[in-house]
This record gives sequence, structure tokens and C-alpha cells, in this order.
Amino acid sequence: MDYPDLKRKNGYVGKIILAASLTVLCIIMLKQSPSFNTSSVFSLHEAGVTHVLVTGGAGYIGSHATMRLLRDQYRVTIVDNLSRGNIGAVKVLQEMFPEPGRLQFIYADLGNAKAVNKIFSENAFDAVMHFAAVAYVGESTLEPLRYYHNITSNTLVVLEAMAAHGVKTLIYSSTCATYGEPDKMPITEETPQVPINPYGKAKKMAEDIILDFSKNSDMAVMILRYFNVIGSDPDGRLGEAPRPELREHGRISGACFDAARGIITGLKVKGTDYKTADGTCVRDYIDVTDLVDAHVKALEKAQPKKVGIYNVGTGRGRSVKEFVEACKKATGVDIKVDYLPRRPGDYAEVYSDPTKIGLELNWTAKYTDLQESLRMAWRWQKAHRNGYGTVAASA
Repeated sequence: MDYPDLKRKNGYVGKIILAASLTVLCIIMLKQSPSFNTSSVFSLHEAGVTHVLVTGGAGYIGSHATMRLLRDQYRVTIVDNLSRGNIGAVKVLQEMFPEPGRLQFIYADLGNAKAVNKIFSENAFDAVMHFAAVAYVGESTLEPLRYYHNITSNTLVVLEAMAAHGVKTLIYSSTCATYGEPDKMPITEETPQVPINPYGKAKKMAEDIILDFSKNSDMAVMILRYFNVIGSDPDGRLGEAPRPELREHGRISGACFDAARGIITGLKVKGTDYKTADGTCVRDYIDVTDLVDAHVKALEKAQPKKVGIYNVGTGRGRSVKEFVEACKKATGVDIKVDYLPRRPGDYAEVYSDPTKIGLELNWTAKYTDLQESLRMAWRWQKAHRNGYGTVAASA
């Protein structure tokens, strides 16, 4: 009578042992998998290696900065939610730097404090370059709450995570929009900050939070207020590829290229009655390669318990009409131009005085030929007619 029960019990025991063995085997296999490697180099501080978190590293400026950091032997983690960035840019970077321990990409939203804290707890960051932000003046006037949340609130989340996990160096991507429309030119770092649109206001609020926190910490802080960014990687690997629905808010260079490619019927210049030489806005156009060079120099010069604030520009203003003529020459296309009323939130004239950054960081703009910067950007646009989606045969 008892024999069948004993046999049944032995069968149960055998199944339990088999299940336990399979579980152990699965755990061993998972631990050997790179994706489960809890002792990843990204989670460890390594002598002689600086690990930089690049927020917004899939975006236009962030991807160029990541490429420069990797070329200079930094270790990089990109965090991006791809709302404005391009996974194609990340893939280009991964192909350029395939060695283990050089680059990792993490899909996450900086507005999720829990996710951000988890990222910091699982990675040994030495510094943060904070690029991630929505960044269109016109759009900010239409969606101000989105801008305050995305720029100001998200910066606070990043700063809190840095403080909680002992990350001591911050390079913050700010903007000349924090100055508003100053009474005199050029703009220095001492020019009063009186922003006139939500984009500039949100950035200034973020700056204020950083500066207030830095007063009672030993954090090294560098704030870079830069002007209008143009250009592309000179070797043609990276470029600017905004989402189609954002074209109307985008940079003038993107609009020029769209007009040259026939994507739009012509270029719309908004505002011809400003108090400038030709009636159109005057801006300081900085090449993206020069801009990322300024970020790397800022990282190299950052010092504990010190704050550096720098304008990043060429020191020369160019009107929109001048820009359009340069774009026509760079593309070889006689772009049709329509002149329209002013865009809300725009200002007449903005250009920098880059003296301070030259003296303290030994930085100066090198790519100052407007037509040449546009020509390099145009080459990438022609070779990538659908952004990072496909590459033209002629490329």
C-alpha cells in the first residue's frame, strides 16, 4: 500500500531537482550574457578613464559631442527618449566605436525620476553633459508648459540624481535666449538675463537651480550659453535630422535645405522690419564642431567648487538675408524666398563677445566661414534624404 506513494514522492523530488537544476543553468547562462553582466565596465570607476553621461546624446548636438568624446578616449553613456533624437545617430556611433566598454545607449525619459535614479545607481559616472531639451523658440510660445517641464523640471531631476550618487561635474547646455533682447551688443557674460520667450525663461530657471545648488556643494559646474548652431560633422557621418512635424519650428538652415531639395516650395523669412541693416534678424552662427570643442574644453577645465559661465559664439552677427544668400551658394539652388510678418518671441539682434571663453578655456571658433559650414551640412542632407533612415546611392 505504501509503495506507490513512495514512488510518487520520489517522482516529485526528481521533478523539483530537475527544475532547480534548469533554473541554476539559466541563471549561469544569463550571467554570462553581456546584457546581464552586473560587473560591466560602465558600473565601475576605472583609473585613467572618464565616464561621461550625455543626456540627449541621440540629438543633433549631443551626437556630435558623443563622437568627439569617444574620439578623445572618454567612456560614454547616452540617455535619450528619442522624442527629438535619432536612433540612427546612435547606430552610426556604435559602428564607429564598437569596442566593449566605450559606448552604451539607454532609452529613458529624464522626466521619470525613478528611472533616472536607477541609471545613476547602475553606472559609475564621472561627469554629466546635459543636452537633452526641447529647443524651438516658436514652439515654446505655443507650448510653454511643455518647455518648463522638459527643460527646468528635468534638469532638477538630473541634478538631484547627481547629488544623490556623488557625480561631481556638470557641463550644462544653455542658450543665448536667456539674455532676451539686450540694449547693446555684443553680449558678454555680464549682460543682464531678461528672456522674452518660454524657451529662454526655462533655461534661465534651470541655470538658477544649478547655481543655487552649487553654492553649498563641491560640484564643478560649467554653463555654456551658445548661439545659433549650424553645420555637420566634416567627415559626413553625422548631421541634423529633425522630425518632419517640427520643420516649421526648426533652424533656418534646415528650412533652407528643405527648400533647396524641394520638400517645401520656398523659404519663409519671418520679419523684415527689425532695426537692423537689412531689416531681418541678426544672429551669431556657431558651427557644431566648434561648439562640441567648447564642451570638451569645459570638461577638461572644470574645477571642484567652481562655476564657469561662457558664451559660445563667433563674435560676429549675420543677418537672415546674408544667411539665405550663403545657403543659395552652398546648395547651388536659387531658393525662392517669401517674406512674412515677425514670429512671436523673436528678437532683432544677438551676437556674442567670446573673449572670456578664449582667455579662460583657450577656445576660439575655427569654422567661421558661413558658406563652408552650410556646404558641409548640405552634403550630409543630400546623402541622407530621409534623415538616418536611408543613405542615397551617391553617398
